[in-house]
Amino acid sequence: MTNDGLAMELMFGKYYSYLCQTVLRVLNDEHTAEDLAQEVFFDVWRKREAISVTISLRAYLRRAAVNKTLNFIRDRKIKWDDEDKLAATASEVTSVVLDIEGKDLERTIHAAIDLLPERCRLVFTLSRFEEMSNLQIADELSISVKTVENQMTKALKMLKAVVEPHLKDG
Repeated sequence: MTNDGLAMELMFGKYYSYLCQTVLRVLNDEHTAEDLAQEVFFDVWRKREAISVTISLRAYLRRAAVNKTLNFIRDRKIKWDDEDKLAATASEVTSVVLDIEGKDLERTIHAAIDLLPERCRLVFTLSRFEEMSNLQIADELSISVKTVENQMTKALKMLKAVVEPHLKDG
C-alpha cells in the first residue's frame, strides 16, 4: 500500500463516523449520511495532490461534509409547492449547520483549555467560569494581581490561536 493509501485509510478510520454524524444531524437520513461522508473521502482522494489544509484536518473534513450536504440538498431539485416551506427548510438547515459548527467550536475551545499549563488553566477557569475578579483570584491562589493578568493574557493568546482558524473557516 502506498503512503497516500495508508494515510487515507487512517484518516477514514478516524473521521468517517464523525462525518456521518455531522451529515446525519442535517439530513436525518442514515444511508444518505454514509454516502455523503464517503463522497467527501473520495473527493479528498481525487484531489489529494492539490489540497492544502490550512486548518485542522477535522475542521477541513467537517466543512467539506457540510458543503457536500448543502450541495446535496440544493441538487435534489425538489419542487416545493409552497415558498414558505422552502424558506422554513432553508432556515432550519442553516440553523442546524450553525448549531453543529457552534458545538464543534465549543468542544475545540474546551479541549484547548484543557491543554493550557496548569496555573494558566486555573486562572482562566476562575476568571471565566467562576467569574472571579483578578484580585479575588490573586488572593485565592496567593499570587500577585500582575501574575493573574499575565496568566490571563497567556491563556487568551493561546485560545485565540486555536479559535481563529474556525472563525476564518466559516
